[in-house]
Amino acid sequence: MCGIIGIVARGPVNQAIYDGLTVLQHRGQDAAGIMTCEGRRLYLRKDNGLVRDVFHTRHMLRLRGSMGIGHVRYPTAGNASSAEAQPFYVNSPFGISLAHNGNLTNAEALQRELFLADRRHINTDSDSEILLNVFAQELQRSAGLRLTPDAVFAAVAGVHRRCRGAYAAVAMITGAGLVAFRDPWGIRPLVYGRRATPEGEEWAVASESVALDVLGFELVADVGPGEAVYIEADGTLHRRQCAQSWELRPCLFEFVYLARPDSIIDGVSVYKARLRMGERLAERIRREWPDHDIDVVIPVPDTSRTAALQLANTLGLKYREGFIKNRYIGRTFIMPGQKERRRSVRQKLNAISLEFRGKNVLLVDDSIVRGTTSQQIIQLAREAGARKVYFASAAPPVRFPNVYGIDMPAAGELIAHGRTEEEVAEAIGADRLIYQSLPDLMDAVRRGNPRIEDFEASVFDGRYVTGDVDADYLTELEARRNDAAKERRRAAEAGPAVIELHNAP
Repeated sequence: MCGIIGIVARGPVNQAIYDGLTVLQHRGQDAAGIMTCEGRRLYLRKDNGLVRDVFHTRHMLRLRGSMGIGHVRYPTAGNASSAEAQPFYVNSPFGISLAHNGNLTNAEALQRELFLADRRHINTDSDSEILLNVFAQELQRSAGLRLTPDAVFAAVAGVHRRCRGAYAAVAMITGAGLVAFRDPWGIRPLVYGRRATPEGEEWAVASESVALDVLGFELVADVGPGEAVYIEADGTLHRRQCAQSWELRPCLFEFVYLARPDSIIDGVSVYKARLRMGERLAERIRREWPDHDIDVVIPVPDTSRTAALQLANTLGLKYREGFIKNRYIGRTFIMPGQKERRRSVRQKLNAISLEFRGKNVLLVDDSIVRGTTSQQIIQLAREAGARKVYFASAAPPVRFPNVYGIDMPAAGELIAHGRTEEEVAEAIGADRLIYQSLPDLMDAVRRGNPRIEDFEASVFDGRYVTGDVDADYLTELEARRNDAAKERRRAAEAGPAVIELHNAP
């Protein structure tokens, strides 16, 4: 899960891209980057950290030009090194930079193929650099001395033939324009919008529509699965279906947790989808637990608020804000290691005791992934004086790894993997646990756009829509990307710095 943005404007785009990235900051807190283009000259700033920390006035002044792309990153396939901050760049052909959200499931095979057949070197562990080089190689084959929209679309068609997995990407071709494309399943989100100015039309593409909203762009459409949108530097827009076959299967977890509630993804209001999740969850409680003794419904801030409020209204229960959140702590789920997650929960949330003391409390969260956060939040509620603590999840049990760009690589790190709902309740310390059913969750989202026939819901049902994920792949993925492996990589990266410090005079 990352956030991407690209803008073709009539004036400087540096501030607009910066503002757009701050709105997309919830999609990645590890690194940020902006690349702009003025004529045939490129300007780049990227580093580890939040948007506000990576870009200072001196950097913004150097990011000149009326066209550019930006990225906020959270690491999955690679590591947390600043060398893997995006955008990436290759000089041939034409000079191409790219920002990518997703994960390629055939990255290793592509890297070998790029070296042996295309003589292209990959310098990082990031599959985004691989995607960039595949696109560059395909554009080199399709374009002559003069770049045309047909050549751009042929290059994207080549990407679809070679790449597997999830990818939503925006690429800038120096001096020529921006191209945005999405994998043939439409797993990761991508939208584009228009803004009218006295000088002419301006265009923006972004991971979520909220980024367009804050910049004053009117949402035009989603980039469809397998589709590409090419915006020339003069503002001329072209769009074309580039995949031989395609089917919309958006990631269901985007609507549960990843996206902001004020976004619209594939025609579905995330906010309204979460309202319906609360209704469905309330209906399940009414069916399966009609004699409940819940006194108050309290959300786990922030993502679950919408569902929790609607659940309380549907059941006629009191809704209260029982936890106060420290706004200066990042999203716990996307922190890079389990130690950071454990440490941050108590720093992030503080309970209001009078809302818990002597009451039977139903805590509502968007999902339960590793269980660490849920366990500590339940303990906070008990320490605040709750008589009983029940827990409700707006999503079904997360039992399977994600291979499409969400940091759930290891089944053994998922608390619901291999456990019944009763066993999960015992593990997190809840007096009772209520999960959303998968059919109810799908219906809650699909009601916003009946044309969505199915979803990428592998974390819930273990079905991987790209058809190239087997047990061997998952085993190898877990070995490379589990929390222990991440800790070893961070220790290796920190090692030389510690040695130098100790040896310093």
